[in-house]
Amino acid sequence: MALGDQGNPYVPVDPYAEFMAREERIRRCRRTRRAVGAGAGVLLLGAIAAGAANVGDGDGERSSAARATPASDTGAPGAGAVPSVGVALPSDVPGSLPSLLSRPVIRPEQAFPATIVRLPDGSRYSRVDLATTTDCARGMSPDLARLIEQGGQCSRLTAGLFTDADRLSQITVTVLSFARVEDASRVFMMASMDPVTYQVVSLDPPPGAGLPTVPPGSAGVFRRLMTVRSVVFANGQWGDGKETREAELTAQTEGLLQHVDDTVVAYEEGRTGNG
Repeated sequence: MALGDQGNPYVPVDPYAEFMAREERIRRCRRTRRAVGAGAGVLLLGAIAAGAANVGDGDGERSSAARATPASDTGAPGAGAVPSVGVALPSDVPGSLPSLLSRPVIRPEQAFPATIVRLPDGSRYSRVDLATTTDCARGMSPDLARLIEQGGQCSRLTAGLFTDADRLSQITVTVLSFARVEDASRVFMMASMDPVTYQVVSLDPPPGAGLPTVPPGSAGVFRRLMTVRSVVFANGQWGDGKETREAELTAQTEGLLQHVDDTVVAYEEGRTGNG
């Protein structure tokens, strides 16, 4: 791994007490009182989407994903069981898919190459933390981890924590990558339908960042997009937990999500990086 373990809450560090503190920090999934919107989703491989089932994303928009066949519902989410969801690719997948999937999974420094991000609208954001793990269950809700267990394992989870120029917002963007398109599609579909139950962990600011920890239970914005083999999540909250300026927070969250998604897509389609 190109990144060192220092400051990475997903990787055990010494001494043991510090490890336990970080373990507790990343496992605190913030169950919000409400999700501000359910998020927009796009599957960029149009040929894969051809003839596939459409899944509503909760915003009134619809996105195509690999064909999904829900089976019996074994229990309510959060009660120790998740719906069994079978996913299969349609027969008309593009011929280039095997070569795209043969590329190595995107690395942290490829997904988040810069500590300062400027978006097309002129807004500026600082990345104050970066964490990565191949033990993906450590960075997500238990329900999402159990959903992933229905298919192939997650290959890597990488998350970056951003704040705006005024240091008021805290936006975690997470790249969850898989070996198979079907497994990414399963996660994208379920997270689009229920973004609170099937969510990734929002990073807390590291010591020395000068940012407050968002109060537990604070409302947030949840968004996600799908690339060739990854699901990119964005969780946005105000650092003080306030529910005001909803439109501004939504714009920041969606802007950063699109920025990281574009970076991941360019890599996974072979337009950047050597793999």
